[in-house]
Amino acid sequence: MYPEPGEVLHFSEDPTIARFVPHVAPTARQAEAYVWAVDRARTPDYWFPRNCPRAMAWVVPASTPADRDRIIGAGSGDRVHAIEYRWLDALRTVKLFAYRLPAASFRPFGTPVPHAHVATVPVEPLGPPQEVGDLLDLHEQAGIQLRVLPRLWDFWDAVTSSSLGFSGIRLRGGRPRS
Repeated sequence: MYPEPGEVLHFSEDPTIARFVPHVAPTARQAEAYVWAVDRARTPDYWFPRNCPRAMAWVVPASTPADRDRIIGAGSGDRVHAIEYRWLDALRTVKLFAYRLPAASFRPFGTPVPHAHVATVPVEPLGPPQEVGDLLDLHEQAGIQLRVLPRLWDFWDAVTSSSLGFSGIRLRGGRPRS
């Protein structure tokens, strides 16, 4: 499940959205109202239930072989995602939908490397939402390791102190540090 050329994706558990209107999310770090979407590179970050805390790491040009082997594993692909055990059933059973949106309505968001795309005007999907399907299967097909951990923090600390690219989403909802 990736966007086609000229598209970005918005993932939701709600299959009834007819129009996306800019808003300020309750967890937003900025005051501007946006419609949020992702490009192909960041699409796998959203192959999860919406509120599922997740930590992700991937190889970037500046990654050292030692960090890659230590965190991802030798010969184990270029990307790893981690969730907590308590989210595994939700990952298996959630009905997640992808909305295809016109990329021309959006601009990259985030520095130094954009991690999302935002629009400041209402956006209508290019068609009906598509059910994403089996999220475990998507990870497997994309060659992404999926780790299930008691807590994310040890993994997160290792990732953020490494030379790998990384992202953490909804980490505040994870189990507390031990």
